[in-house]
Amino acid sequence: MAKMTCKCGEYLSNQQSPNDIQLCVYTDREWDSILEQDIWESWKIPMPTYDVWRCPKCERIYVFGKADKEGNVKAIKIYCLEYD
Repeated sequence: MAKMTCKCGEYLSNQQSPNDIQLCVYTDREWDSILEQDIWESWKIPMPTYDVWRCPKCERIYVFGKADKEGNVKAIKIYCLEYD
């Protein structure tokens, strides 16, 4: 379970389950691999490679990489909406 503050100041946490912060995002290859395993129990579906969070206030998207040797995880990509 993790928590952080978005760049807009909104508090984000995935401590509640279910939540509207953490998204399950799979690549096509990851999803095809899961389907090939013929998994019927949802708890057996592996977690996606990347952890993706969405801020409900500003809709900024954070993509987190894998943990380093100390177990720290940081955002490797941050996307925000463009307004015209």
